[in-house]
Amino acid sequence: MNIIQLSVFLENKSGRLAEVLEVLGSENIRITALSVADTNEFGILRLIVSDTDKARAVLKEHNFTVNLTEVISVMASNQAKHYANILRILSDLDISVEYTYAFPTAKKSIIILKCSDNEKAVKALKDHEMELLRVGDLYRI
Repeated sequence: MNIIQLSVFLENKSGRLAEVLEVLGSENIRITALSVADTNEFGILRLIVSDTDKARAVLKEHNFTVNLTEVISVMASNQAKHYANILRILSDLDISVEYTYAFPTAKKSIIILKCSDNEKAVKALKDHEMELLRVGDLYRI
């Protein structure tokens, strides 16, 4: 159930995000999800892409620092109470959410979670009949 996400370390300067996307675009890599967290000096670009291995290799060839991270993807109604319910399920089991981001579909949201214990989180969400997605599911949406 885990999905592999690319995490790219970027200096916080004009044009760096465009450079990453141009490199990926030159290889016809599709982006399913994207999130940027930044400070004054640097940012972390998080991506779920159509070909993780190819994306990682081409970014490294262009001297970007890239890590792979396992994340969980859950589909839920786009109402805040449903997102809160997912987080409450995890919180009640002392599973920390290290970070999360979401993106919309027509009537639902796809929620990406990086948890302190992804395996325990997957089990808890399955036990509560949450709709977990596999990487292939994301590309069909």
